Amino acid sequence: MAVIKLTPCYKDYIWGGNRLKQDYHKKFDGDVLAESWELSCHVDGKSIISQGSFAGKTLQEYIEWEGKKILGKNCMQFQNFPILIKFIDAKDNLSIQVHPSDEYALSNEGQNGKTEMWYVVDCSEEAFLYYGFSKKIDKNEFAKRIKEDTLLEVLNKVPVKKGDVFFIEAGTIHAIGKDIVVAEIQQNSNVTYRVYDYGRVGADGKQRDLHIEKALEVTNRNPKVRSDSFEPHLGSCKYFTVDKLVLDGKFMRKMFGKVDEDSFLHILVINGNGTIVNTEEVSFEKGDSILLTASTGEFEISGNCEALLTTIPYEKSGIKK
Repeated sequence: MAVIKLTPCYKDYIWGGNRLKQDYHKKFDGDVLAESWELSCHVDGKSIISQGSFAGKTLQEYIEWEGKKILGKNCMQFQNFPILIKFIDAKDNLSIQVHPSDEYALSNEGQNGKTEMWYVVDCSEEAFLYYGFSKKIDKNEFAKRIKEDTLLEVLNKVPVKKGDVFFIEAGTIHAIGKDIVVAEIQQNSNVTYRVYDYGRVGADGKQRDLHIEKALEVTNRNPKVRSDSFEPHLGSCKYFTVDKLVLDGKFMRKMFGKVDEDSFLHILVINGNGTIVNTEEVSFEKGDSILLTASTGEFEISGNCEALLTTIPYEKSGIKK
């Protein structure tokens, strides 16, 4: 298989809603759907192949069967599958949180740190998120504000609109606000240090755990400025490169040329529908997740849609874990 449709792993965190089921065609029976892990080989949730002879198998099982060559040469610098891509439906505010660097996470958690990128797929007119600090603070003030519940006063509160992009480097304190749907492209990690959670309780009736001491160690306490230096890409770093496809009618893929031996291509459909033609024709709709393995070659997309295209760049100093 060169063009693979994937079924996500679902997460029912308490702040989630129903938009992923209603608007993005996610087949989930629970009352709350917070996240769908669309491209994942992480132990906490793996995406599933939905068609062909490997239907029902995890993406990880398929890679183990076919070999890492299907991911491309740029992925050989990583021991494990390098990224995780998900949809997030925040019906309520997410916790104020931070992710550690690779060095800290590998030493303390046994997995990579987490740098990520958000693309705002949809939101209400009043929606906002927290992105870093509004001013520089020292470690003592940070700890004091957490203890006294005044942390929100020094966070950078940013109004958002559809199409906004935020690059969240490891160490950046952040939180998605309510009434926002986000596509997230991130390192293959599930390490989150929760700093503040509005006093919420989990399914067990107890307040959710905070990770204050670790957060104090890893958080960058300098003010955060959004970067616009990703041109010609939507977002780019040593872990992933993301582009946006806006398709009206028929489009022969030319942005990267053919899908060669360097990297796989992941397509996350955020609006519309259409078909992909390589050696066979595969249809897609809003919410679909499609993987084109390395060396797929040229392909054609037709339809009316918007999609996020993710590849793995070459990086000599890539993380080896």
